[in-house]
Amino acid sequence: MSRGRFVVVEGGEGVGKSTQVRRLRTFLEAGGLPVVVTREPGGTAVGEGIREVLLHGRAGPVAPEAELLMILAARAALVREVVEPALAAGKWVLSDRFDLSSLAYQGYGRGIPADLVARLNEFATGGLAPDLCIVLDLPVEEGMARQALAGKSRDRFESQGRAFLGRVRRGYVELARSRADTVLLSARGSPGDVEARIRREVALAFPEAPGAAGPASRREDPPRPS
Repeated sequence: MSRGRFVVVEGGEGVGKSTQVRRLRTFLEAGGLPVVVTREPGGTAVGEGIREVLLHGRAGPVAPEAELLMILAARAALVREVVEPALAAGKWVLSDRFDLSSLAYQGYGRGIPADLVARLNEFATGGLAPDLCIVLDLPVEEGMARQALAGKSRDRFESQGRAFLGRVRRGYVELARSRADTVLLSARGSPGDVEARIRREVALAFPEAPGAAGPASRREDPPRPS
């Protein structure tokens, strides 16, 4: 049995990650591929408990160092309990966030040194990296407006303010442009527009994906922060 594929969708607040993960799952399953969907922090009993603390503040304020270590604990559980077993069984794993989020949020956002975040992440994941990471990019104001329009209440990260979210966005853009396994895509337009961009990248990356286009096709130019 061949090993499965690990695809991660990343990005700041309001870019539509969860919507696109659901749409990609439907697309891949319609093409006959077995798919497992998960999220960070979360996906396991340990991870979901940590998610409740971090996103909804049930335990009060959390220091940046504690925040990072809790996220890494959730990630370690996710890799060992969900991601690795599914990949070994030949399944595709789609994750709403993974390692890039720690570098963007706790590195750029909180100011924890990037090399420390990277070393700790390497330990937590056992060196596992996505086969493809898609970063959806959107100006902070547009992401916040989307959430307000949807009537979504803000979690602890979404409530950190424009300066914090701006640093996170800059981190995602810079990180995406520095990693060979990562593609930066605009999150502007309708969900269908964004889905088409993602499908194209998946088809370019994986010959077994529905509608695979092969290496001759050219990727769209990455968006520039505005």
